[in-house]
Amino acid sequence: MPLQRSAANPRLSLRPDRDAESCTLVIFGATGDLTRRKLGPALYNLKLDGLLPESLAVVGISRQDLTTEDFRKMMHEGIESHSRRPLETAAWQSLESSLSYISNPTGSPDDYARIVKHLDAMDERHGTGGRRLFYLAVPPSAFPKIVAGLGSAGLQHPARPEGWSRIVVEKPIGRDLESAETLNRAVNEVFSEQDVYRIDHYLGKETVQNLLVFRFANAIFEPLWNQKYLDHVQITVAESIGVEGRGKYFEEAGTTRDMVQNHLMQLLCLTAMEPPVSLDPDAIRDEKVKVLQSLRPVSPDHVRESTVRGQYARGVADGKEVPGYREEEGVASDSCTESYLALQVQIDNWRWAGVPFFLRAGKRMPRRVTEITAQFRDVPHHLFRSDSPAPNILALQVQPDEGISLRFGVKVPGANPRIRPVDMDFRYEDSFKQDAPDAYERLILDALLGDSTLFIRRDEVECSWAYIDRLYEGWALADPGRPLPEYTAGTWGPPEADILLAQGGRTWRRPQ
Repeated sequence: MPLQRSAANPRLSLRPDRDAESCTLVIFGATGDLTRRKLGPALYNLKLDGLLPESLAVVGISRQDLTTEDFRKMMHEGIESHSRRPLETAAWQSLESSLSYISNPTGSPDDYARIVKHLDAMDERHGTGGRRLFYLAVPPSAFPKIVAGLGSAGLQHPARPEGWSRIVVEKPIGRDLESAETLNRAVNEVFSEQDVYRIDHYLGKETVQNLLVFRFANAIFEPLWNQKYLDHVQITVAESIGVEGRGKYFEEAGTTRDMVQNHLMQLLCLTAMEPPVSLDPDAIRDEKVKVLQSLRPVSPDHVRESTVRGQYARGVADGKEVPGYREEEGVASDSCTESYLALQVQIDNWRWAGVPFFLRAGKRMPRRVTEITAQFRDVPHHLFRSDSPAPNILALQVQPDEGISLRFGVKVPGANPRIRPVDMDFRYEDSFKQDAPDAYERLILDALLGDSTLFIRRDEVECSWAYIDRLYEGWALADPGRPLPEYTAGTWGPPEADILLAQGGRTWRRPQ
């Protein structure tokens, strides 16, 4: 579904090749932070661009005893505070009229009977034809009970012949392979796999989507995207914030479960995958799974030389002194949970044999940035011996400033053949004169359209967890209870992470 401009609407938009059908969007967890900060603003911006179905009912469901007016007020406040564009009265009033609310205090059969009755009434009032998208904006621990409730009420089946029933589930899908399989079974016992949309919002970001276009629509790059021309690849997901009051949750997850298993693994798959046979969703996801299946397992004997974990120590961020990880509320004083992970990954296939991928993610780093960097091999023979040319680098910035940068060497003016690296930059905002749509806008619209390309299939989740589980097994054997290296808040990680690359004569790129 390409980005388009139309004569009537010059904004950069998500205009698809077809319109979404009239339907009902049912949000479980409607009073939560995700709905207020992301889902509500995404719906508003889709409405502003004329991309929502002509007739749409949005039903909020949570345990709180609220009225529809309360829910509308909450959504208005969330949009006003978090929308990427200002609130426009006409667009808000149109969206507001589609909002309704029903409480689900206990999840009992009686509660779900009321939900069925309410949804049937929405079909009659809005002409939504029994087409329903259920969005679980709730913690994963609540998935099984809600899915079971939907199943017992028969809501996994289309309410009418022209209808359909789909379900969106948020990450994290489990905390290891066993729990992921349990959650997936619970969902698939009620909903068929083709109707399940597992969301990772990173896949909705423009530069992430542009990876496919960049690689497979440009003849100048695809022939170079392999072990013959690339020395290594780096993928960085850095956050400047700490645990932000989520110490108890983060103690159970750590950066590996919170960021690496999902976000970084998805970026790795899109960077390394083979060309799909078509743009069919399963053709693309088949190639992503092949990457995960090709990952060389990290054995306990090699876990220390392939991974570096760390925790941020007291330091300065945004001009303010901040506490160390072990000083955060909800974090144990002797915690061995990592706030930083650097990982060397090997992909055992013909394209990538011998090309290391270096992944890193961490909190309390100098700034928030996500970047994919491909460093090319050195030239086979240096003609300009007075200078050692800097390596050619191709960098794709995923956030915050989405764009692509290519670094290459040029001659410095003058008599001597001196070489200096320069950057050729592309920025979405500069080229299209507007911010790209938010990731949730794209993903919600795709789910309404029934396009699962940017959603994660069950085998992707489980292959990723199988790899991550091996890391935890290795750490448990190699470093049982061993204190983790520290890095000062506001720096790029522990010194041990630099050694991880220095062993091969490489260095981490400092994101621009």
